[in-house]
Amino acid sequence: MASRREGGCVCGKIRYAVTGEPVAVVACHCRDCQTQSGSAFGMTMVVPRASFELLAGEPRSFGSRAESGSAKDCVFCGDCGTRIYNILEKLPATYNLKPGTLDDTSWLRPVAHVWVERKQPWVAIPAGCRQFERNPG
Repeated sequence: MASRREGGCVCGKIRYAVTGEPVAVVACHCRDCQTQSGSAFGMTMVVPRASFELLAGEPRSFGSRAESGSAKDCVFCGDCGTRIYNILEKLPATYNLKPGTLDDTSWLRPVAHVWVERKQPWVAIPAGCRQFERNPG
């Protein structure tokens, strides 16, 4: 990853920057990600909290429970509703950034697919990509 990447919400009121390398980029097939994305899966880019910088706007948040049962805070633009990241109770030092909100998404490649037990039958996972029935670990 470049040393700095920027992104934001659909309406442009929330802008952020991420520096350094992501911990991982994964495709998640859980029902929460399917519902939130309106698609067959959601993408998550795990980044250290310290590498995230809010440049503009004041995001809102709400609490939720992941399909795993873990608590999470969901952070989004209060104007257009774009989800920016989640904070998982079990991983408070990281943000689970929604990488589709990055200005440049051309470099994104998931290193793993999680919650494949919920995967839509027509989704093909690339050969050699790691798969987990639920969450890893």
